[in-house]
Amino acid sequence: MQINEIASMTGARLYGQSLRDIQWLLTDSRSLCFPESTLFFAIRTKSGDGHQYIQDLYDRGVRAFVVQHMPDTAMQSDATFLVVEDSLTALQRLAERKREEYDIPVIGITGSNGKTVVKEWLYQMLSPDYVVTRSPRSYNSQIGVPLSVWGLNERSQIAIFEAGISQRGEMEALQRIIQPTIGVFTGLGQAHQENFTTMQEKMSEKLKLFKDCPVVFGLDTTTPEDPLEHDRNLCVQVCRHLGMSQDVIDQRLANLEPIAMRLEVKTGRHGCTLINDTYNSDLNSLDIALDFMNRRPERDETRRVLILSDILQSGIDPSHLYTHVADLIQNRNIDQFIGVGSQLCAHQDCFAHISAQKTFYPDTTTLLDNLPIIYEARNAIILIKGARPFHFEHITSALEQKVHETILEVNLAAVRQNLDHYRTMLDPTTKIVCMVKADAYGAGAVEVSKLLQSQPQVGYLAVAVADEGALLRSHGITKPIMVMNPEMSSFQTLFEYNLEPEIYSFRILDALIHAAQHAGITDMPVHIKLDTGMHRLGFDPLTDISRLAHILKHQTALIPRSVFSHFVGSDDDQFDSFSAEQYRRYQIGAQDLQSHFSHHILRHIDNTAGIEHFPERQMDMVRLGLGLYGINPRNNQTLHNVTTLKTTILQIHDVPATETVGYSRRGQLTRPSRIAAIPIGYADGWDRHFGRGKAYCLVNGQKAPYTGNICMDVSMIDVTDIDCHEGDEVILFGAQLTPSELARIVDTIPYEILTSVSDRVKRVYYQE
Repeated sequence: MQINEIASMTGARLYGQSLRDIQWLLTDSRSLCFPESTLFFAIRTKSGDGHQYIQDLYDRGVRAFVVQHMPDTAMQSDATFLVVEDSLTALQRLAERKREEYDIPVIGITGSNGKTVVKEWLYQMLSPDYVVTRSPRSYNSQIGVPLSVWGLNERSQIAIFEAGISQRGEMEALQRIIQPTIGVFTGLGQAHQENFTTMQEKMSEKLKLFKDCPVVFGLDTTTPEDPLEHDRNLCVQVCRHLGMSQDVIDQRLANLEPIAMRLEVKTGRHGCTLINDTYNSDLNSLDIALDFMNRRPERDETRRVLILSDILQSGIDPSHLYTHVADLIQNRNIDQFIGVGSQLCAHQDCFAHISAQKTFYPDTTTLLDNLPIIYEARNAIILIKGARPFHFEHITSALEQKVHETILEVNLAAVRQNLDHYRTMLDPTTKIVCMVKADAYGAGAVEVSKLLQSQPQVGYLAVAVADEGALLRSHGITKPIMVMNPEMSSFQTLFEYNLEPEIYSFRILDALIHAAQHAGITDMPVHIKLDTGMHRLGFDPLTDISRLAHILKHQTALIPRSVFSHFVGSDDDQFDSFSAEQYRRYQIGAQDLQSHFSHHILRHIDNTAGIEHFPERQMDMVRLGLGLYGINPRNNQTLHNVTTLKTTILQIHDVPATETVGYSRRGQLTRPSRIAAIPIGYADGWDRHFGRGKAYCLVNGQKAPYTGNICMDVSMIDVTDIDCHEGDEVILFGAQLTPSELARIVDTIPYEILTSVSDRVKRVYYQE
């Protein structure tokens, strides 16, 4: 579309060149791929302002921008600006006009759960007969829907779009964009209920998608016993409506591939990182996966490797398809490309112009026979992207670092959801300090920090000691990092890696000033800790401030960046009066310190519980800890579950009632029993107090109590009443058996359960 057409459609005032071909719409500067044909929408949200990225995008080659005001910095005359009242509204209006150009069946899907599964299964069932344009992954938001509709083109015969909402007033805009001719309602659940007073109110909002829709499909249930069967039935109804015969429906149902809906990040051999996306291969999902790969702040020298299968049933001429794939590879800075499949082999000439090293194999088996070519890519990041028939899971298995069978799954999407949960309680200007100490409460500080790096409202990451901060810096983390417990021996690490220490005593203050002056450091940001009642670390806010300010004013090595304290009991109402006294003392100390300096010193006292319980005390920043990892410290209830610790059954023994189990014969039996051994023990951080029937795990959804003592590497569980076999999965904690429940059993806190999982337990990361 020409830029002047877009100006007309959106009602924008055009400044600059009026003839410019636009193929790509961009709302996130990190996703830039084809700058010369990209139109960037500078959108303002509660957590950020796209206008601040205009100069950077111009420097990277973008020449077309939708803005709410002209940028302050002068641009070259070759840039084009469309000035609108609201950039998001302009994006949505453009998508509306684009949608109106197409007289084809458009399927609009909404509901609390199952939207993406229904969309992908409908795609699988319809794509052999039609060219289907669909939402990439879960692009169902106020921004995602218009970007999805922009994907309509002259080849589109059917479109399938998701629509998701989180609050009142959002669906009307999505309805105008999608304008569905066929509606699918997947059901109603608890997701986003916090923004609605009743379930009926949320139902009414969702159903606005189907205004003027001739036909709507749904099943009479809000909590189906078998969600996947529910989703299949919805797909059947739509396919029947479109005229598909029952025989064809049955055949395609039998061949439905599972929808993984997640990008897994795994540790590979030789220092490599694997991004596992082996459930499908199409142009949209390839672009998203490459974007995900490109956003990761790896070291500059890290090689990027793509292993890609043939793209099946695209409806695009193969020469055009693979030329486009080659352009994506070139623009995403891939260093090594490995193509697998007969089509890729036949169209190698489409990749002649790319700078990446290129290799092609006719099938997966041949590639597996030549895996040393990948092993040479040490310390690389490898995206494994293949359609299901190519069985790329075998490639992932071959490249994966082999660890024992106990793993900790970390849902990075849940981390982001928990962040958003607490962000809704804050003013838009309040920044968040995200606690990633103790290896991000056991979840893995590097991967969690890479996610948080891109969140605008995250102002700081916080670690306990300098070495934790140095590790993050070495993996490309550039966010400001606060060190909560700096040690005298770590000063050089603080200087070298640009880390900002907490200062809690005159002793460490004097030593740091001396070391910084000796190293030629000036204006190093530090964070002043006040002891208002915890009596752990900190300056006395009533007696120490004058001396503290005098020292800080008479040197140039350090500069106070923030002043903070810590609530003792914000998680318990019985301590509210003490919390109020803490806050009073803090205000005295913070105001006294500020009075000595002309620059603004940031203030923060709210921790996770305080964000919810004392919103009036959020000030400049808040510190988010346990809540980020899915546990509300006010009630120990699970928010969005982040970590799942799981293992497998190694062996099952039938043990007579007269026998015992484990060391010191502490596992006393009262009946003939089936005893399963699982590979986790106290060397993995598993508490010995769980043993002898005190705690339990879940086998096929049923409680299996521990029997006997927990050993160093193995534990035994009683599975007498459970239908299970060797190799079956065992859940040690997760959404169904929470860390809070285990903590209650052994009289500890969920922090200890989360942070005790040892480094030898492999972490597997995924994005929903």
